[in-house]
Amino acid sequence: MKKAGIALVTFMCSVVLAACSAGNTTEVEINYGSSTIYTQEDMDAAIQVIQDQFKTWEGCELHSLTYGSDEACNVETIAWMNDLEAANGADETFTQCIMFESSFRSPKNGGGAWEPDTEYTWQWWLARSEGGEWKLMTWGVG
Repeated sequence: MKKAGIALVTFMCSVVLAACSAGNTTEVEINYGSSTIYTQEDMDAAIQVIQDQFKTWEGCELHSLTYGSDEACNVETIAWMNDLEAANGADETFTQCIMFESSFRSPKNGGGAWEPDTEYTWQWWLARSEGGEWKLMTWGVG
């Protein structure tokens, strides 16, 4: 019984520590802006893809996501998304794209490419075929 109790406590501690080290997306301010192309449901689906990626960034904290604009998702941008897809050896043809700007804080101690405890502003570009799932294509300094 004692071994089972120790195992349970060890497991719970590892779950808590894992949750603390993952990227934090619990209190994100979302600005949907104004779009004649995408519904809030479309945007929420794209936001979920971004948040899933962000959660893999240990110690970072996502503060905000802001819809770029309908103008950012034009014929040239869709062509760029298709070029990225082809460069990655995939063959999906995208007909839509979406961009969000984010604000987030790096880990307090930095590490890797992160400056310690620094606020970053990045862009996130996603694409999809008509009615398909959003695919995160690229992200970084905008």
